[in-house]
Amino acid sequence: MEASRFEKGSEALAAIDGKGGQAVIDSLQDIAPDLGRWIVEFAFGDIYTRKGLDLQQRELVTIGSLVTQGDTAPQLAVHIQGALNVGLSKQAVVEAILQCAPYVGFPRVINAINVARTVFERDSEDSNKPKD
Repeated sequence: MEASRFEKGSEALAAIDGKGGQAVIDSLQDIAPDLGRWIVEFAFGDIYTRKGLDLQQRELVTIGSLVTQGDTAPQLAVHIQGALNVGLSKQAVVEAILQCAPYVGFPRVINAINVARTVFERDSEDSNKPKD
């Protein structure tokens, strides 16, 4: 039996964004639970599980798209962490953001770099904590 869109999406979300992705879905439960379900089913169940791009490539595209939109710092932080989770280096994330400068301008790129800095610092702190 084939997994449902929600099951496939939940697996992809967990693999990419871990607790951060689930926290976004959970934060919508009291006000817009359908939105959370749509994110899981469509974005992660239908789009992220397609063939043709691997998860690293998908995260780079997503980061570029979020930088281009501007005013997406919370989503950008989740996807930068997701990029690290799927094996992208911090340098690759920074380069993807810098690539946007000629197309979207310095203010959006500076804002995105600052989001990346925060994620990288948090990621370094988490990796330095002793495991239980």
